[in-house]
Formats: sequence, structure tokens, C-alpha cells
Amino acid sequence: MAKDFSFDVVSEVDLNEVRNAVNLAQKEIATRYDFKHSVSKVTLEDVAIVIISDDRGKLKSVVDLLEEKLVRRKVPLKALQYGKAEDALGGSVRQRVVLAQGIPEDKAKAMNKLVRQRFKKVRVAIQGDSLRVFSASKDELQAAMQALRDGDFGLPLQFTNYR
Repeated sequence: MAKDFSFDVVSEVDLNEVRNAVNLAQKEIATRYDFKHSVSKVTLEDVAIVIISDDRGKLKSVVDLLEEKLVRRKVPLKALQYGKAEDALGGSVRQRVVLAQGIPEDKAKAMNKLVRQRFKKVRVAIQGDSLRVFSASKDELQAAMQALRDGDFGLPLQFTNYR
């Protein structure tokens, strides 16, 4: 039996589900009457979604439509980081939505601090854009998971590699 148990804390988004949601949103934009003769479109670039629309009102409608499709595909909305809506060519409006991948260093340090304050026998190691949590007790690890879920870090957290 292992001396220490551990798990990894990661923040990832399934890009296939995001791609499916973007495609569904684009299909609905093409068929909806209120978007007829509109330049509205949604595209996926690497780890960002680009939304283009006629004006800010239609942009808001496209964002709502996209969020609906993402929720149905079980993509957490916490992973979306909205950029500022900016004017584009031809009087249209463009907005970039970046998909959060990985845990930023400042948030990782905050998570580390939270776990170390509450649980004295739990060790945390920051590994790039993820955290590894160690303990001799499975109960403490599960309590640490719950503490991380309860702490709002503005990121969707997943717990992987539990051993």
C-alpha cells in the first residue's frame, strides 16, 4: 500500500465540446429570423472564440446563444474570459472570449495557501499550470477537495489522477 495518497488539481476545458457548441451556435444564427441579413458569426481560434455582430445588442444575443450551447455541452462558463467589445470593419462589433486553460500562478499560490492553512498534514506542490496535493490520509484529501470546491477562484477545477 502506498505511503502517501495524492491527486492533481487542474483547470481544463474540453475543446471538442467547445467546437461542437460553436458549430451549433453558428447553425442557429444561420437559421434564426432575427439574425437574417446580419453579419453575426461565431468562430473558434486556438483557445479563443471570436464573436462578430452588427451592433452591441445583437452581440449580446449571440453571446447568450453561445453560452446556452456551451452549458448544454457541459462546458463551465467560469472558463470564459470576455474581452472588451471593440468596433470592427464596416460598423460591426467584435469580441474575443478566451478559454482559460491551466491554473495561473497567483491562483495556484492562493489555493496552496488555503489548503496549507486548513490542513496541517497536507502538502501541496505547484507543477506548472496544475497542483498536486499529497497526504497520508484519504479523508484529509477529500476534505481538501471540498475546501478547493468551496473556495471561489474564478476557475473551473477538476480533480484528476487520484491515487
